[in-house]
Amino acid sequence: MTPSIFHNAVVTGACGGLGQALARELIGAGARVALVGLQRPALDALAALAPERCAVYQPDVSDTTALQAMAADWMERFGVPDLVIANAGVAGGFDTAQASDLAVMRRMLEINLLGVATSFQPFLEAMRASGQRGALVGVASLAGWRGMPGNGAYCASKAGLIAYLQSLRAELRPTAITVHTISPGYMRTVLTAGNRFAMPGLMEADEAARRLLAGVAAGNEHIVLPRRIGWLSRTLNLLPARLHDRILLGQPRKPRAGEPGSTDIPGLK
Repeated sequence: MTPSIFHNAVVTGACGGLGQALARELIGAGARVALVGLQRPALDALAALAPERCAVYQPDVSDTTALQAMAADWMERFGVPDLVIANAGVAGGFDTAQASDLAVMRRMLEINLLGVATSFQPFLEAMRASGQRGALVGVASLAGWRGMPGNGAYCASKAGLIAYLQSLRAELRPTAITVHTISPGYMRTVLTAGNRFAMPGLMEADEAARRLLAGVAAGNEHIVLPRRIGWLSRTLNLLPARLHDRILLGQPRKPRAGEPGSTDIPGLK
């Protein structure tokens, strides 16, 4: 288990994959952990690891009022966090020609982009007022580095998130709060289970969680998981755009909502 300098953590998207692995690492290291997600059984199983140090919450991360209520309850019971990890996210293919996919893009932006700001906002003033070291962590993606065919909504949400975190980082430079951008490549989770294309550098969630927490503890503002895939992505981005696009167009596309292999997008109407 990774030794942790963090004692009070909030983790959104804690039900599975990376979020669950992060929560397990933090609980195992002795931290108090707010477990935020939508799947109650998975959250309860995590909380059972240390019921005196955990609480379970099930808000929609794009719901400002619900997140503020969650934050107020957590801080009243356990104090001000020194780590907030905005990990909740959804993924799915996108086709601009399909009117129904516009709702997919809207919901993806609500969760993947707005949901990060909504997760940070209720804690930020209290963290700043404490004067103690704190960290805000946003889980973006290598998909935010360049748009990919058939994945426009997800890429847009993660690119927007990267820019938002850059802005927030600059704003908080004068404080003791650091802002960290996480750019995972492919990870073995439910979000990638239906992918029909090659996933080089596929990581296990437990390994990714350990590397993420170690990187944040070390003060790294940009963390790529795994690092070698970041170099591969940068190298591909040096290619002429037409050649880069031709390579990507040769790959199978991510399933759209409702297609075989697609993942659920909570709240999609």
